[in-house]
This record gives sequence, structure tokens and C-alpha cells, in this order.
Amino acid sequence: MISPDGREAPALTASHSGCPVICTLSGGLSYAPGVGERVGYARCSPDEQDLAAQRGALLGLDVPEEQIYLDHGPTGTSSDRPGPAQALAAVRAGDTLVAPRLDRLARSVPGARGVKLSLGGTLYDPADPMGKMFFDILAAFAVFGAGLLRMRTREGMAVARAKVKLKGKQPKLTARRQSHLVQQHQSGEHTIAGLAELFSVSRATVYRVLDCHRNAATPSTPGGQ
Repeated sequence: MISPDGREAPALTASHSGCPVICTLSGGLSYAPGVGERVGYARCSPDEQDLAAQRGALLGLDVPEEQIYLDHGPTGTSSDRPGPAQALAAVRAGDTLVAPRLDRLARSVPGARGVKLSLGGTLYDPADPMGKMFFDILAAFAVFGAGLLRMRTREGMAVARAKVKLKGKQPKLTARRQSHLVQQHQSGEHTIAGLAELFSVSRATVYRVLDCHRNAATPSTPGGQ
């Protein structure tokens, strides 16, 4: 079998009730050599970019556009996604079920129930101890990857919060806009309410800016007199 980069790659095939074939190259699930239609399936995150990426990956594996089934939405362990059932309903004997990666096909062991994997001529059936161990390893890697993603997300949020704290509370008006507000007030053309609307701030903010300006303009008396 030839991988997308043109090199030979070992195949991982699977049969569902003895009919469709799932085949993987290093780096992704692809089609097995032979005749028949290719039906594609992938789980996608809510991100529209991921949806486009998975569709593009399946098209790159020679799956016709009309034979692509995608589940698009929040990730989770729910087994009621319509995509897998639709994809399996579309395959016939001799067809090939294609997925960009194994984790895009079955998120966990229950999600892969009924699928047997054959690696290097060895059949892995989840019904026997060896096959169950193999599926458990696949599930562990899926859980590990999801955990890493959650950890990185939390770390990113923590960094973002830390940056906000370091910056401190930012003033609603820059120094230049505060000076402009004072000038507009001194012109006598605007009321406090008018200034608040003009600068998109509350009247309390307008009063604070004017008070700060008056305090800064009032010279201090030596000796506090």
C-alpha cells in the first residue's frame, strides 16, 4: 500500500460483520486496495476549520464528496451520533470505510464495538482477551490525547488571565480622551449627560474625570495652609 507521501506503509484493516474494510496508513485511515465504493466518516469539533480539515482529508483519500458523513458538534462520549450509522448503512460488501484517523472513527472501545482489526495478518477481536487489550490501548491513547487538549486549554486560559492581571484595570478613557472631555466641559456646550453619551461612558466616570482634573489643577498650599 502506498501512503500519501508515496512510501510503502503497513496497513491496518478492519471488517464490520465481514463486509466493509477499514484500512489505515501510518498517519491516517485510508482505503484498502481493491474494488468497491469508498465511504468516509469523521467526528469533527465545533470549530468550522476542523470540519473543513476533516472533509479535505477524506477528499484527499479519494472519498467522493457525496459519500462523506461528518458529525459536527461538541465532543463527548455520546453514542447517538448519526454519522457512524449513516456511513455503515452506506457501505456494501467490498466497499471501504475511510476515516482520517482512528480517533475520528471510534472515540472509545464501546464506539468500536463490532469492529475487528487486522494488523500484520493478526486479527484483533474485542471479544477475546488479546483483542480487548489492543482496543483498550487505543482507547487509552484517545483519553490521553483528550486530556492533553484539556490541559493545554486550561493552561492557555490561565496565561490569558495572568496577562490581564499584570496589565491591571485599564482606564475607561485614555489620558488624551480625558483631556478632550475636560475641554468639552469647559466649553459649556455639553451637559454631564451629554458628555457621558458623547464619550460612551457613565455620568459617574465623567464626574471622576472632572474631579481628577480639578484636583490636579488646584495648587497645594505649603505647610497645608
